[in-house]
Amino acid sequence: MTLANAWDKTFEQGIVDDWKATKRYAFADDPKKKLYSIDTPPPYVNAPIHMGHAASYSLMDMFARWKRMTGWNVLFPLGLDRNGLPIEMAAEKAIKKKFNEMPREQFLAECKKILEKASTESIDTFKRLGISFNGWEIGTGTGDIYLTDSEDYRALTQATFIDLWNKGLIYEANRVNNYCPGCRTTIADSEIIYADLPSLFTDVKWTVKETGEEIVIGTTRPELLCACQMVIYNPADDRYKHLAGKHAIIPIYSRAVPIKAHPEAQIDKGTGLVMMCSFGDQTDIRFFREQKLEPTIAISIDGTMNEKAGILHGLHVKKARAAILDELKTRGLIVAQRQITHRTPTCERSKDAIEFINMTEFYVKQVEFKDEMRKLADKVTFYAPESKQMLTSWIDSVSIDWPISRRRYYATEIPLWYCVKCKHPILGLKGKYVQPWRETAPVSACPKCKSNEFRGETRVFDTWFDSSNSPLYILQYGKDDAWFKKNTPCSLRPQGKDIVRTWLYYTLLKCYHLTGKAIFADAYIHHHIVDEKGIKMSKSVGNIVNPIDIITKYGGEALRLWTASEGDITVTDLRCSFPRIEGIAKSLNKLWNAVRFVTAFPKAAKPTKLCALDHWILNESNALVALCRENYGKYNFHAPAVAMRNFLWEAFSSHYLELVKSRAYNQDNAFTKTEQDGALWTLHTVLDKLLLCWAPVNPMITFKLYAELRGKDVHAETFPETEKDVKVPFTKDDVMNANALVWKAKKDKQLSLKADVKELVLIERLKEAEKDFAAAHHAVKVSYADVAEVRF
Repeated sequence: MTLANAWDKTFEQGIVDDWKATKRYAFADDPKKKLYSIDTPPPYVNAPIHMGHAASYSLMDMFARWKRMTGWNVLFPLGLDRNGLPIEMAAEKAIKKKFNEMPREQFLAECKKILEKASTESIDTFKRLGISFNGWEIGTGTGDIYLTDSEDYRALTQATFIDLWNKGLIYEANRVNNYCPGCRTTIADSEIIYADLPSLFTDVKWTVKETGEEIVIGTTRPELLCACQMVIYNPADDRYKHLAGKHAIIPIYSRAVPIKAHPEAQIDKGTGLVMMCSFGDQTDIRFFREQKLEPTIAISIDGTMNEKAGILHGLHVKKARAAILDELKTRGLIVAQRQITHRTPTCERSKDAIEFINMTEFYVKQVEFKDEMRKLADKVTFYAPESKQMLTSWIDSVSIDWPISRRRYYATEIPLWYCVKCKHPILGLKGKYVQPWRETAPVSACPKCKSNEFRGETRVFDTWFDSSNSPLYILQYGKDDAWFKKNTPCSLRPQGKDIVRTWLYYTLLKCYHLTGKAIFADAYIHHHIVDEKGIKMSKSVGNIVNPIDIITKYGGEALRLWTASEGDITVTDLRCSFPRIEGIAKSLNKLWNAVRFVTAFPKAAKPTKLCALDHWILNESNALVALCRENYGKYNFHAPAVAMRNFLWEAFSSHYLELVKSRAYNQDNAFTKTEQDGALWTLHTVLDKLLLCWAPVNPMITFKLYAELRGKDVHAETFPETEKDVKVPFTKDDVMNANALVWKAKKDKQLSLKADVKELVLIERLKEAEKDFAAAHHAVKVSYADVAEVRF
């Protein structure tokens, strides 16, 4: 192989194609090696990958490559999440229809269309980044990739439900749930985000039943007047103590509800009187449970007011709110109105305000396991350590069991049938993916009443009930129990901080229920990629940076090197800037040129004696190896990336290489053969170490360069060990300061760097490097003093 004059991003595709054709990273079980497994976060494929995906998966690949070079057998599959609401919402947007406005089969087909195109785009982008995914021959059959909507994966999801059911950890109950009117389904607490939204606060006239006294109560949810069951005031509020034990008449509905003192009411908020409805928010839910009040559910699952809302029956919530305000105004019951900002629970996907509706759903037990979950968190090593607090804070906040059933279409079906006669549930069979809504029951007669009529379950699982299988799936849970037992826990869970309360938590919970253990050893929690001003990227803001644009302009290696160099993503967001990426990419050409220079010389055998300058750069490279080993082992690729670039540009290229160039060429035989061989051996040895250290960060360029230098695959080599330093009398600063002094002196006199120096005065510590300094700077004479000087 002959190296071109410069590194070119177009080389990347050929390298990736070669890796793919030769299945260079294919996974094969090797009982002689310890397994290192990476539980990659399956990204949704309803859209092409974003900068967060590109950066975080590049880092995961660095982890995988480092582990391979240190003797591990690495399992690093890519999962693509193709279940749940994000996929359905993308399909609804494409066809401009809601999922329930067409036959189920037809909607599933529309989801498939969306998925095939997006999946291909995602895979292609990852490949262009040189990511070395590998895995079992599972899911799609490619080995590198698995799909969460494959029959194989969905069968595992259903099997976990059956196991949890049989353990008594799943139950069905009718209770208040978070309901998204936009997504038209139940959602978990973890899928709620709070937004400060504008709201109209209306003061409404009520009357006291016993005295006819007029009281005023403020509300942002007048459409829920029909659902009010109590009016409260703060026990310390002297204005209303006389109302204790009396009743308030609900405007329009003329129903009397008790008035009580309760600390939930705030003296300085509104009028100090609060109507407690079922259910305006989580506070109402807690209050109703505490007071053992019977709720009046006024909102149906289609987002409209039901018959209990009286005059509002059939109206959607927002229209009902407007209608009740008009009616209150007509009756002269509005005292005042003002716009406020209200902290509102919203769906993280659709951004619709959440309603609270009584529904029958399936739940996984979690509240009674909070202590066990805290202990489990202690058994996982977090990077960075402070990220563990995100998990423990969420565990502390859990107040209801995990609702896992959804009333949607494109997801894994709950594997249940019911006897039409006696309602007895029939579980599906483990190991087979079933669709009860269109398949016959797995039994011919009900084991309880012997009836042969069955109804299939139409609900599906919450997407996190699917996603939380990922470590089980890659470790062969339910397929090869011996292999699973041997290789559990999964080595690493890398993921974003935004899904700690969902993917991380639910995986730990579910896998604990199934195995009794923490399912992974390490958790790497990363922050976000933001724009150059530090603002989160979003389509609405218009600051999205497409990784394909970066790859096309600068190459995948530039994006990878920027990711590693920009900062420690476990403690801070990374700011994406095209100028920064372009600047960092120059190090790739610097590395290329260093190799081009060294390959002009043969690698000599190591001589019996090396020059002091050779020992110096070997010590510097040894320090680099030590730094890489220490930090790579802690998933920190930032410090090594910065150190490698500094070493390449400064210690190696600008100083050592320039100082020993004359010795390497030795055109006038000013150096002995031993001295020349020392330079040649050291150049090659140091460059080998640098390429091996650099290989996990930039796999494509190092693959090409090492093949030229050694005719080998750099990624199949063993990562270098630290070696014992040989003491030299001078420091890096001594070397750099001496060179800088000469270069500045020649520049100040507008002389060529090849111009002769009449006398070069060095500090005494550099005496052992005299010949190299004299040759490099064309010094006629070298002398020594306390202060260095250049004399022309």
